[in-house]
Amino acid sequence: MTTKTAEPATTINKTENEQLLQQTVEQLKNFKWVDLTHSFGPESPRFPAFAKPKFNTIFTHADGFFVKEYTFPGQFGTHLDPPIHFDAHQDTYVEDIPLKKFVLPLVVIDRSKEANANPDSSLSVADIKQWEKKHGKIPEHSFVALRTDWGKRWPSQSKFENLDDAGQAHYPGWDLDALKFIYEQRNVTANGHETFDTDTATKQENGLVGEYYVLSHGHYQIELLDNLDLVPATGAYIHISVPKAEKAPGFPVRAYAVVPE
Repeated sequence: MTTKTAEPATTINKTENEQLLQQTVEQLKNFKWVDLTHSFGPESPRFPAFAKPKFNTIFTHADGFFVKEYTFPGQFGTHLDPPIHFDAHQDTYVEDIPLKKFVLPLVVIDRSKEANANPDSSLSVADIKQWEKKHGKIPEHSFVALRTDWGKRWPSQSKFENLDDAGQAHYPGWDLDALKFIYEQRNVTANGHETFDTDTATKQENGLVGEYYVLSHGHYQIELLDNLDLVPATGAYIHISVPKAEKAPGFPVRAYAVVPE
């Protein structure tokens, strides 16, 4: 009499966590995804102090492969500013930001009508409280984006700067008190906007005090966001992908929102 040995399993059973992860990813793909990032090239809008970027082809398919070489500042296109960008006492570069801080509930405060009527307008604490009356309290550990529709001026450098005859730029931004409110009263993780700067252009006589506040308190921000008009005030999640450049005080990102629609 012979004894049969058990046949090895041909199908490996997935663990409960593997199944949950697979289901979660598939469910995410069924939601609406919105790209919050500008495509950028040598002619794209840039902070006026920066030199024009260079995108050079160094190998073609005739050489066996197609390769370009890029020269641009870290703060170019839709980009991330880590704390070290403004504060020498901070030691957080792009590579040091925890990955889990790159997926956050997204809050969008719409000031597009006000910015269109007055490009020198700033988001205030009163504006935020008025927004909360309609949409509820800003959740902790969220990403707060200021929508002004300034991103629709892309890819025009002149429209982005919006200079008057005296050379003064005019574009909207945040009040310092508004930034203090979302970080100190609402305990958010990060903020973002569609313009070159955190601070309103005409209110920079004492420097970029709003941006310095954000970064000097250990937070990061995303500048030159796009398509915030395609995202609801609440309910979406922002996802941020950024290269892990060594000791980078800023770098372009690919930011996008997953929207529950």
